[in-house]
Amino acid sequence: MGEKTYFHRVNELTPTRFWINNVTQEEAKWALAEGACGCTQNPAYVWKMMQRESELPKIQRLIMRLRDQGVARDQILIAVQRELVGRIAKLFLPLYQQSQGQWGYVSIQGDPFHEDCDSIVKTGLFNREAGENIMIKIPVTEEGLKAIGILAAQGVPINATEVMSVRQAMDVGRVYTEATKHCVRKAPIYYSHITGILDEYLHTTVQETGVAITSDVLFQAGIAAAKKTYAMTRAQYPDVGFIGGGARGLHHFTEMVGAQACITINWKGTADQLIDQNPPVIERFAQPTPPAVLDELLEKLPDFRKSYCLHAIEPSEYETFGPVVLFRSSFESAWKQAQSLIDSLIG
Repeated sequence: MGEKTYFHRVNELTPTRFWINNVTQEEAKWALAEGACGCTQNPAYVWKMMQRESELPKIQRLIMRLRDQGVARDQILIAVQRELVGRIAKLFLPLYQQSQGQWGYVSIQGDPFHEDCDSIVKTGLFNREAGENIMIKIPVTEEGLKAIGILAAQGVPINATEVMSVRQAMDVGRVYTEATKHCVRKAPIYYSHITGILDEYLHTTVQETGVAITSDVLFQAGIAAAKKTYAMTRAQYPDVGFIGGGARGLHHFTEMVGAQACITINWKGTADQLIDQNPPVIERFAQPTPPAVLDELLEKLPDFRKSYCLHAIEPSEYETFGPVVLFRSSFESAWKQAQSLIDSLIG
């Protein structure tokens, strides 16, 4: 009998779990066969699927069916997203049921242009109807935190996303604890630390400003911030789970191995590469960031300081924090393009 593949060994040897991001149904099946325990989708999902030759005709038929059913023009994209994500959720449902709700969640995030509390709650409850293993993904902004409190109190599973700072994650723990203090059975909550996007943003900042910083030091920035965030939330809010996301390189998975966490990655270009390369499973996450590395990052990169130091950022800044804006802008662009295609179809 041959050696188990990479993610199966990660699951067997460490507390780290593999999740898959923005997949087709075929990729979801492959990921499940390789040991995936959950799935994340974001507001770019519909547009990404529209660009797949195998998926576009199915989506076009779905759009026309929704139009013929009388769904309002401005609600068709939201309905398409729920239908597509619901199909993925059905594939993960057996895992959810077998694990008694520990694994098998599929998260969905709504319209990035309507992220006030009321809209998040309304769309979140609509999306929950797609399946019992649907997890509602909510950005950690001031409005998002209000929505997290409301939905957590109603027993809705939550993925608190767009976390780029320690303080955002700690606020998630605080809001969740307060909202569920009278709940007999609490629904799970995770926060998604978007480590890869934080790294991308910091790398771009260095390139644009010409900051003199060692490349080896800069390489460690996102993971260093993730380690600090993980340690603080685990100590104070152990019921709140950690998801690492936004991978921009294989290290955004391999450097996280050892954490009691879920790391979500794309199938193409990340998960498939790790399966092919089959690296050794080594727990790296517990290795502390060297003090000299932290000193240089904190001294030279103000936005790293905001991500790393608890009181270096205020809640009013979450929505306009540079890496959050970078991440959200990709969703806004994809949402616009998906809406444009829908408009061209329905006339």
